[in-house]
Amino acid sequence: MKDIRLEGMISTVVTPFDAQDEVDLDLLRGEVKYLLDQGVTAICACGSTGEGQTLSLEESAAICATVVDEVAGRVPVIGGVIQNSTAQAKRYSLALKNAGVDALQVTPVHYVFAPSPEETVAHYREIGEVTDLPIILYNVVPWALVPVDTIELLRDVPQVVAVKQSGGDIHLLADLLHRMRDRFTVLAALDDLHYPAFVMGAHGALAAIPTVTPRLSVELWEAVQAGDHTKALELHERILTVWRAIDAPNLPATLKAALELQGRRPGLPRRPFHPATADEKERIRTALKKANLID
Repeated sequence: MKDIRLEGMISTVVTPFDAQDEVDLDLLRGEVKYLLDQGVTAICACGSTGEGQTLSLEESAAICATVVDEVAGRVPVIGGVIQNSTAQAKRYSLALKNAGVDALQVTPVHYVFAPSPEETVAHYREIGEVTDLPIILYNVVPWALVPVDTIELLRDVPQVVAVKQSGGDIHLLADLLHRMRDRFTVLAALDDLHYPAFVMGAHGALAAIPTVTPRLSVELWEAVQAGDHTKALELHERILTVWRAIDAPNLPATLKAALELQGRRPGLPRRPFHPATADEKERIRTALKKANLID
């Protein structure tokens, strides 16, 4: 299994779609270059920000291969797997391994029916055994959050090296850090709460907001590590202003609008989502100006 460091400010990357709803790999390369220039410590493709739940196996593999090629070993590349059976998760995971990713980010099974703790452990064990890649448990789905007791059972699956705690539950993050920080790398995906997460001892963040505010997010991480809480709080407030403007049910659209307003080329959201409305763009523009990210 690869030995990689998954800490600091890890950014997700959007998947740009064109007017025909096809993946635009050239625009993807531009976004990867931008994020690398901002100092992120790793890049995750095909996650929620990358609309991974909409991607075919072939699209996911092509996206990850493109990111791996563009990154060229400068930082780790994480491939996202959002599937609802062990069989499908294994197929996607193997395809992303063949595309060259350094690690996998894998959601638990989350469609309607809830697997038992033992079944959840078996799910990750099978993926780990077939790929032998480091795995991040992506604990994101609010109605299917994996509890700490189940995560503790995963300590015996060697490929599961990290937990990305999302789902809006900072209490679960606190318990994870309290009980499991010595076994797992714990990454915060609570986009409006990275500052307190870092203060509590999270090993970093892997989330949507660093896609929009990568430099500010990197500076926030560095400020907390340096003990400069005055600067960290100021950065937190600027980032929070932006997150409140884009946090919406149509996040793929609002997030891409925020990138476009910064002069970036993120492409379109995948249908059925439409691009952000004029009112949404104005709200986001106001927030970006307040955060001093655009003039």
